[in-house]
Amino acid sequence: MKITVEKEELQKKLSDIQNIVEKKNTRPILSHFLLIADKTGNYIMATDLETAFKEPIELTVINEGRVCLPAKKLFEIVRELEGTLSLESTDNQWFKGKAGKSNFRIACLSPDEFPVWPSLEGAEGIEISSQMLLEMIDKTLYAAGESETRYVLNGLLFHLQKEGLFTVVGTDGHRLAISMKKAGTSLKDEIKVIVSRKSVSELRRFLSDDDTKTVKIDIGKNHILFGIDRIQFLTRLIDGNYPNYEQVIPASNEHIVKVDRIALTKSLRRVSTMSKERSNAVKVEINAGNTIISASNPDIGEIKDEFDVEYAGEQMTFAFNARYMLDVLNAMNTEKVMFKLNEALSPALMLEEGKEDYKCVIMPMRL
Repeated sequence: MKITVEKEELQKKLSDIQNIVEKKNTRPILSHFLLIADKTGNYIMATDLETAFKEPIELTVINEGRVCLPAKKLFEIVRELEGTLSLESTDNQWFKGKAGKSNFRIACLSPDEFPVWPSLEGAEGIEISSQMLLEMIDKTLYAAGESETRYVLNGLLFHLQKEGLFTVVGTDGHRLAISMKKAGTSLKDEIKVIVSRKSVSELRRFLSDDDTKTVKIDIGKNHILFGIDRIQFLTRLIDGNYPNYEQVIPASNEHIVKVDRIALTKSLRRVSTMSKERSNAVKVEINAGNTIISASNPDIGEIKDEFDVEYAGEQMTFAFNARYMLDVLNAMNTEKVMFKLNEALSPALMLEEGKEDYKCVIMPMRL
């Protein structure tokens, strides 16, 4: 292989794969990426066996070829160079580079050792705007679990219904976030798949809030592929049965409280400074017209905050994890939010005022 490439182009592409290449040396090939320059196109590929990434790269090809290079070390080298890089390999052991008066040589591996890109036979798919998918992820990812025992919760559920309704769900067993949108694509069968938290976190880096750009999602038996512009982002699905999220949404919560989102956010931040670090528990006393949020710590002291709400029912008292509530409020956009409540130990439902496509359920704590 012999090519030339601009420093900014190579640096950007190497930056895109730094979180995907394997940092541990259990399998040296996984800390490398595959650079391909031939008749099929010019692109780079990286994988950690759970996620695979493929992206075109703009370069001038003098001699075609394939080479497997260490991703982190080459990124560190290229970052310090300037101008156009001339790169070439003569065998599967060494790769030479030159930029201006700088010359380097770096060890490489045989491209034949690089893992094969998984196939998606019989895949079904939809298209959705990049902005919409990014919003759905941002409204649910925070609620996904990080448990070593309930691994199916360590990801987001992608639920595609035949009529085109697309639902993304995140839960850790203590809270639940559901975002629903109309994808506009009809499917032959209903599809439910679980995508790992790590993979979704990496995927969102490549999504744009430009609603004119679309993402093509293809779902196979074991993998899901996201086509973003010319980028291909493929990841292995989590195997298991996700909880029935529809049963968790409370249907009989008749006490409705409307509150200014920013006022509630500021109050929770103030009061949670006194709550115990592990539980983040705050007491919420709801009265007709106002709410009092308080927290106490026997070793430090106590704090109380009061603000107005729209509520005309009987007095109610709950205890919640303040961080869980703040996560929900930070994901919401409307001026006011709604709480639908029942009893002190019953799940609370949080909604944006005037919207039904985003629902959050929080389990209360014992006082």
